[in-house]
Amino acid sequence: MILWIRNLLYWLGLAVLTPPFAILAVLILPLPRRLRHRIISGWTHSMLWWLKTTCGLSYKVIGRENIPDTPSVIASKHQSGWETMALQQIFPPQVWVLKRELLWIPFFGWGLATMSPIAIDRGNRIEAQRKLMKQGRARLDAGFWIVVFPEGTRIRAGLAGKYKLGAARLAAQLQVPMVPVALNSGEFWPRNSFLKYPGEITVVIGKPILPDGRDAADMMAEAEGWIEARQREIGGAGPCAHPDDKARRAHARAA
Repeated sequence: MILWIRNLLYWLGLAVLTPPFAILAVLILPLPRRLRHRIISGWTHSMLWWLKTTCGLSYKVIGRENIPDTPSVIASKHQSGWETMALQQIFPPQVWVLKRELLWIPFFGWGLATMSPIAIDRGNRIEAQRKLMKQGRARLDAGFWIVVFPEGTRIRAGLAGKYKLGAARLAAQLQVPMVPVALNSGEFWPRNSFLKYPGEITVVIGKPILPDGRDAADMMAEAEGWIEARQREIGGAGPCAHPDDKARRAHARAA
């Protein structure tokens, strides 16, 4: 019962806080991109604080020292909505590569549009790739990092989706580092779940993968191998972890 009450409070806070920020997002559209980003990111910081206060869900970061000094491409695991907020606190100002339909969501989509995302039409792959490269270059030149979820969508904790090459192509063609990120958010904030469970999410940041003449497939293979290896190491900690990860963690503790 307490879990449900705490989650109701979280969703109530989301419902109260989101519309004002969405209206503000429309009003500040004439402002420079970086300033708009700074203003609207206040919603993210507020919601993460509210999530910790109501649901008891916090996080820790391993590998902050691996974050480059220059704008880069972030290739992150995607298990829940949590990382779309938390990555904004962990990394410098950033934009996301996302499906354009997300911008059509009332209130939420308005705020998202203010953050200068690279919104692509997944039904037109050639045009999506052209737009990704053109706008990716513009966002990097403006000082933004670019977040890409290589699996394309949220994947249940303990499972792996098919890693697409978009992030690696972007890094290779624009000659910037690609930073792999592993996390176990789905073990506490399951995909499409109303409930968020108390605990501590772990985020692991890997060493940058540099283009250095490598092709996109080679870079993404390295990123995938690193991310999935870290997933096995940090998996099994949360109440909604995959049974195999729970068993692996229990065996490691007993050893």
